[in-house]
Amino acid sequence: MRFLMMMIPRVYQPNTPAAERAGEGFEPPAEIVAEMMRFNEELARAGALIALDGLHPLEKGVRVAFSKGQAVVIDGPFIEAREVIGGYWIIQVSSKQEAVEWARRCPAAEGDVIEIRPIFEMSDFSDDVQQAAANSVVRDQLEKHNGN
Repeated sequence: MRFLMMMIPRVYQPNTPAAERAGEGFEPPAEIVAEMMRFNEELARAGALIALDGLHPLEKGVRVAFSKGQAVVIDGPFIEAREVIGGYWIIQVSSKQEAVEWARRCPAAEGDVIEIRPIFEMSDFSDDVQQAAANSVVRDQLEKHNGN
């Protein structure tokens, strides 16, 4: 089973005091990155790691909202945001409990949160949905990008 683990760092949250919030020019301390890379290496050595990346703070983001048939672009920061994704892992493990155990081992900071969500597999869908989702252009691009 594949799972998306989303890091919701305290320093990205709008309710964090401004002096403690990640803003323009934010760069995580090298010692924190090194600690996180040790965790990522454990995931890789266990054969569970599929993908991971960190994301810039809200100020660098943009949202495209859809209303009444129109796409509206909204530049960050997003004041109404309550939880902001700061990075993610995609892992493949045998169960939700195993994903939870990996998340518990993460060297997260005080106030950080990791949300875990299962990723749909084609086999989760009925035949008609699988047929509707079949697209050779998309499949070929993903395979090319993932080196398959």
